[in-house]
Amino acid sequence: MPPAKSMTHSVESTNLADLLERILDKGVVVAGDISIKLVEVELLTIQLRLVICSVDKARELGLDWWNHTGRPDRLASERNAALEAMDERLGRIEQALGAVVAAPFERGSTAHE
Repeated sequence: MPPAKSMTHSVESTNLADLLERILDKGVVVAGDISIKLVEVELLTIQLRLVICSVDKARELGLDWWNHTGRPDRLASERNAALEAMDERLGRIEQALGAVVAAPFERGSTAHE
């Protein structure tokens, strides 16, 4: 009688720790969109982007938002500066628009003569 042969697999088994280490080292991106429509009218769209990786890999990719969350005073001052610049620009646009609207009346309109 021939000796019994054990079955061998060609795919190497990976345990959970190895899999997690590989994911954190290389990184995984999960992306998806959810759309809610009613009678062909889009009511809500949610775009999901999930990155799973180690902190070192995230820094390599330029994802370091946690370095900026501890400085609310700096973020607030940057936001205020941006709002002031927008307010200034809006003032210039309003002045230019006022000049354009007032121009026909200053020259004397002949439209209703």
